[in-house]
Amino acid sequence: PFGRDFLLRLWKTTPKTRDARLRKITAALRSAVPQLTDLSVELDQAGAPHLIGGYSHWRVHAAKQNESQFSDGTLRLLGLLWATFEGDGPLLLEEPEISLHPEVVRRLPTIFSRINRSRKTPRQIILSTHSEEMLRDPGIAAEEVLRLEPGPNGTLLQRADEADRQAMRAGLSAADVLMPKAAPKDIQQMVLEFP
Repeated sequence: PFGRDFLLRLWKTTPKTRDARLRKITAALRSAVPQLTDLSVELDQAGAPHLIGGYSHWRVHAAKQNESQFSDGTLRLLGLLWATFEGDGPLLLEEPEISLHPEVVRRLPTIFSRINRSRKTPRQIILSTHSEEMLRDPGIAAEEVLRLEPGPNGTLLQRADEADRQAMRAGLSAADVLMPKAAPKDIQQMVLEFP
């Protein structure tokens, strides 16, 4: 039920645009789901839209599955990729790494960047993450990362300082340089004691 409005949005997108986006998404998904051959949106007899995936196997004709048979990770990745194509304003993606394999997560910033460059009008994409895998993407520059730091009067946005920028220019990733600074200050005191 939670994805029904998403499927309706896919169906309501003009066929030419929808099919072009689904072809690009299929190409991106194919690295994570190698048997995927195509994606389409079809209406069932009751008039409800369904996402249909074609999968290659040992038989001549591809097997068909609808969204209820896709893994959580495949559905999440498909939704994230669709969101990057849709709309014109800033896009906020909170923890896009959830339900995704770490190797897929490592490639998300590059995938989002490539999709954004392919758009007629690029949009600002803002990601919030706790994922070291995502921050290991070598294409992430120090100037592109803001660290959220809790303070007594609210949360502060912290930019990478000069030492951080130099370390990243020398080849360290944002995960190496900035993630240690994001750890809670007194985390070493987090101990579970039993009587």
